[in-house]
Amino acid sequence: MEVLAKAYRMEAEGRDVIHLEVGEPDFESPVEVVNAGCKALTSGRTKYTPALGIQSLRQAIADTYPKACKPEIERVAVTPGSSGALMLAFGVLIDAGDEVLLADPGYPCNSNFIRLYGGEPKLVPVDASSNYQLTADLIRRNWTSKTQAVLIASPSNPTGTIISPSEMTAVVNTVEELGGVCIVDEIYHGLTYDVEIRTALHDSDNVFIINSFSKYFGMTGWRIGWLVSPDTYVDEVNKFAQNLYISTSAPAQYAAVSALTEPVLAECERRRLMFKERRDYLVPALRDIGFDIPVIPQGAFYVYAGISEFSQDSEKFALDVLEQTGVAITPGRDFGNYRHLHHVRFSYANTLERLQTAVSRLESYIENI
Repeated sequence: MEVLAKAYRMEAEGRDVIHLEVGEPDFESPVEVVNAGCKALTSGRTKYTPALGIQSLRQAIADTYPKACKPEIERVAVTPGSSGALMLAFGVLIDAGDEVLLADPGYPCNSNFIRLYGGEPKLVPVDASSNYQLTADLIRRNWTSKTQAVLIASPSNPTGTIISPSEMTAVVNTVEELGGVCIVDEIYHGLTYDVEIRTALHDSDNVFIINSFSKYFGMTGWRIGWLVSPDTYVDEVNKFAQNLYISTSAPAQYAAVSALTEPVLAECERRRLMFKERRDYLVPALRDIGFDIPVIPQGAFYVYAGISEFSQDSEKFALDVLEQTGVAITPGRDFGNYRHLHHVRFSYANTLERLQTAVSRLESYIENI
């Protein structure tokens, strides 16, 4: 946020800033989604809905999963973004003192959600050797008597890496064997490139699945996501949702129904291919000018790059790059503790032309440091 605030100040002063720091698609919400939201507003669909969401949306969400692992509609809860889903999952799972294992680096707010309920996030260092992901072996080695759950994100923020289907099976089986619960963040599903990925529901009905309309569907500001919970937690999730936020925005829910129709899915696929084109340009371009990227990101729209060749302080580096070049990137501090001073995150949620200009500016900057 410090980088973003400075970027906005520079723009207000007339500087041209290329935003590669924001974790948000640069595309607008699909027109069909906008029209459905407007129709909901003008037709008076602005009242409270059931806490778990409207039936048509819950059913449409359930229908997105393959037949072999399709959840019953009762297990699907519509939430205010994936953040709402995470708060529900941690709320029904975590008591004071319970420990949750997470990958470091990872999405920073996850630790705060755990602390909100008195839990203790345990950050497990990961690197290129494990594809920047927790593995069954890492989970077993870091498990303690206090561990209640493990949070997995595939594809992940900030690294864009995924867990292979075989490793996901091993992770889920290991967590169940140890007596814990697996929470799987799948919010970047759909945005994957040249790789097989599948929902963790293939491996067990006893996992919590987090997903969202924000990233793949370009609906960040609508604040709508979903949670698939195990049968044994359905009643607790319902009661907790009623108390936590009553219900998710009604117009957003009706808009989301339209997001799961063929025209919108076709548009989302077109956008996915554009993200892939950007990734395929940016990764080798950054490598060519000295950034260390040992693993090609296979999903989301991020590149997690080492900067040891240039600096030992990612925060200072990011701020200096912004000041000198007008390219805004995110320092590793935002994503955990492990080697955070040696990494920055690039978001390629910007046009290919702007990415090319950013690389040109970075190359000139690096030649002069």
